[in-house]
Amino acid sequence: MKKSFKSPKSSKNSVSRRQFLARAATAALAFTIVPRRVLGGAGYVSPSDKVNIAFIGVGAQGLRVMLHFLQQPDVQAVSVCDVNKSASDYPQWSNHEFCNSVRKLLGIDSGWDWLSPDQPIQLTHSLRVTGGVAGREPCQKIVEGYYAAQQPSGKYRGCTAHSDFRELLETEKDLDAVVVCTTDNLHAAVSAAAMKKRKHVFCQKPLTHTIYEARRLAEIARETGVATQLAVGNQASEATRLLCEWIWSGAIGPVREVANWSSRPYWPQGLERPKETESVPEGLDWDLWLGPAPTRPFNRVYLPFSWRGWTDFGCGALGDMGSYSFDTLFRVLKLEAPTTIEASSSDRYEETYPLASIVTYNFPARGDMPPVKFTWYDGGLKPTRPEELEDDSPFKDDGEEEDEGLLFIGDRGKILCGFNGANPKLIPQAKMTAFEPPAKTLPRSPGNEREWLDACKGGGTKPGANFEFSGLVTQTLLLGNVASRLEQRIKWDRPSLAVTNSALAEKMVRPDRRSGWEL
Repeated sequence: MKKSFKSPKSSKNSVSRRQFLARAATAALAFTIVPRRVLGGAGYVSPSDKVNIAFIGVGAQGLRVMLHFLQQPDVQAVSVCDVNKSASDYPQWSNHEFCNSVRKLLGIDSGWDWLSPDQPIQLTHSLRVTGGVAGREPCQKIVEGYYAAQQPSGKYRGCTAHSDFRELLETEKDLDAVVVCTTDNLHAAVSAAAMKKRKHVFCQKPLTHTIYEARRLAEIARETGVATQLAVGNQASEATRLLCEWIWSGAIGPVREVANWSSRPYWPQGLERPKETESVPEGLDWDLWLGPAPTRPFNRVYLPFSWRGWTDFGCGALGDMGSYSFDTLFRVLKLEAPTTIEASSSDRYEETYPLASIVTYNFPARGDMPPVKFTWYDGGLKPTRPEELEDDSPFKDDGEEEDEGLLFIGDRGKILCGFNGANPKLIPQAKMTAFEPPAKTLPRSPGNEREWLDACKGGGTKPGANFEFSGLVTQTLLLGNVASRLEQRIKWDRPSLAVTNSALAEKMVRPDRRSGWEL
């Protein structure tokens, strides 16, 4: 396995990666921006028709997500929440990113420079970014600055700030919904608490940190009936619907194999726990940041951003990116649960995910669809290049900057597309040229976030990435991490939520939680 491991990409390619992420964040959260000048006119939304939202977890990604939601005319931000008061070491994907994003939101050309001090941050030996300011106090200032710009007085003080999401849920009486952008290990705790308070929930991917949590969130969503949605924009895309229509119509015959490869991780993995104990930064509630995870001394190796590679806090490359592609696969191939999962990887470490891995899932037949083998690759590993692909064609979607892709292999052909299904095409090109696409029969989506906001306001259509569907996908996704950490073939029984051939794997399905963090 070590011999096939590719070295991390160069700094030159790292720049491309950052550009990709910036564009992906914008595309996944694409909104129609309503200028402030029309808010009192044709685009005006009365306060009674707005969704009062609290943003929980406002680090770098949470700040980005908050800015996009603010642009929706029927959203009213009423509170922000983060365990960190403020810090200047959150990764930006371009110089002055946070500052420029706020200026764009406000429609101004200057000011807010303090959000982007742009100090260099070396995330890994091959990825260098710059630091920006985020946390509850900076994001509170952004929200109030945005609404102040819409007031004749130029003043606004209607956004509260909390360090503890439990306090927020108890005190914010006019709250309708929450947007959850915390670390992975807090997704379930925050989302469950909000749903039990009958608040609608929009959650960043992956839905949960553990398999049991995914099952439990689906149950709570079903019991409470609130509107839920995972931040997986491709579920609402045209590409996902085209793939469904093409494959269901027999464009490449029965699909028996799928390959999916990602260039992640680009955060540190393959590490031992540091022996040093560092002082907790002022303004950070370290115990609350740990959430249900076991107590450990503070060290800057865990945050911000790098937490994703630690098994107590994140879900690694598979959890980060698989949330997108698995959603597409489950819809296109009508998957429910695998029967077996096995993995191989580079060196294993007790508390972090490996630098590279290959995970293979075997799914049984579904209706008229045959059994299918799905293989995931990360860390620069890739499947064998298909013979049908022309020598001068890239082994990925033409528009994909990353070395990533998705390949459907059927009895009568192959479809190559972007990592999460974007821009599908039959290969070789001659087949695509001669292809007559079937009629478009599936309903189209107004957008991932719009689906959720409409449901929050009583719309009759259930969001596509609701927690019941996404919980099923997430269970399968996280089984790959269990197999990867154990390096053994595991057998899965979904109804009983059990790995039937490994007591150690069973422990990983539902790990112990600290007292007070039960679901």
